[in-house]
Amino acid sequence: MAKSKSTAPALNIGISAKDRGAIAAGLSKLLADTYTLYLTTHNFHWNVTGPMFNTLHTMFMGQYTELWNAVDPIAERIRSLGHPAPGSYAQFKALSSLKDAPTTPPKALEMVRILVEGHEAVARTARELFPLVDKASDEPTADLLTQRLTVHEQTAWMLRSLLEE
Repeated sequence: MAKSKSTAPALNIGISAKDRGAIAAGLSKLLADTYTLYLTTHNFHWNVTGPMFNTLHTMFMGQYTELWNAVDPIAERIRSLGHPAPGSYAQFKALSSLKDAPTTPPKALEMVRILVEGHEAVARTARELFPLVDKASDEPTADLLTQRLTVHEQTAWMLRSLLEE
C-alpha cells in the first residue's frame, strides 16, 4: 500500500528546524519533570497524616491541580514546534530530573522537603532552556517558561516556609 503524502505545508514559523528540535527536547524534559512532580504531589495529598493533615492535604490539592493544568500547555507547545510530546511513564522516567515518589509515604514535613526540592528542580529545568529560547526569538516558549518559573519558585518558597523555625 502506498504511503499517503501530507498536503500540509512545511512548518515555517521563523525558528530553524534545529532550534525547534532543541527547544522541543528541553520542553520534553520540563514536561517530564512537571508530570513527575504532579504524581508525587498527588501521592502526598492522598497519604499525608499527622497534626498538619488538613492544611497540607488542602495545600497539596491546590498544587497538584496547578501542575495538572500545566502539562497540557507544555505538551501543546512541543507540538506547535513540530515535534511529538512524550506521554508514557517510560519516557517521563527517562527524561525527568526528579526522583520518583518514595514507595512508603514519608512523614508530613519530609513530604514538604521533597516537594521543595522538586519545585526547585523544575525551576532549574525551565531556566536551563532560556538561553536557547532567547537566541531563537521564541517568545511563546519564553512566556511559558516565565510562567512556570514564577509558579515553581513561589511554591518552593511557600513550602520552604513550613520548614523554617
